[in-house]
Amino acid sequence: MPRRRTVERREVLPDPVYNSQLVTKFINGIMRRGKKSVAEKIFYGAMELIQARTNDDPMKIFKRAVDQVKPQLEVKSRRVGGSTYQVPVEVPPNRQLSLSIRWLIEYAKQRHEKWTPQTTAAALLRSVRIRTVWLKPTRPSVTTGGKGKNGGLGVFERRDVVLTLA
Repeated sequence: MPRRRTVERREVLPDPVYNSQLVTKFINGIMRRGKKSVAEKIFYGAMELIQARTNDDPMKIFKRAVDQVKPQLEVKSRRVGGSTYQVPVEVPPNRQLSLSIRWLIEYAKQRHEKWTPQTTAAALLRSVRIRTVWLKPTRPSVTTGGKGKNGGLGVFERRDVVLTLA
């Protein structure tokens, strides 16, 4: 990270088939060792399989899969005094997108030894069917540790997430 100025984000060109920057980012995430044509074959093959299985627009399903996986909150360590607290913070939109793409690609790779369009299509279809259920309230509790001037930081209740098929 530079000290003097912020680094400008590069604008990604849209892909030629779907004319979407999101697709280009996903293909770039799939790509290994500069083999973009192999990554394109995997992605476009997966989109054809999604089209055949669902008889629906594959781009709509792809966008829904990416949106479904986007995280809303993440915890960051905050050191106060001698203690370290896990404080939930909102995830910026560009990090939400990069995390969701990375998680989808990792999930598709973990499904089988050889990464093919079938594994990518199955990962995208499965992520569309996953739904999150919150079991506990998301507000912070009012208990304090009794440290510091203001009584310490509030302790946040843990939220349990259950993944169910819709």
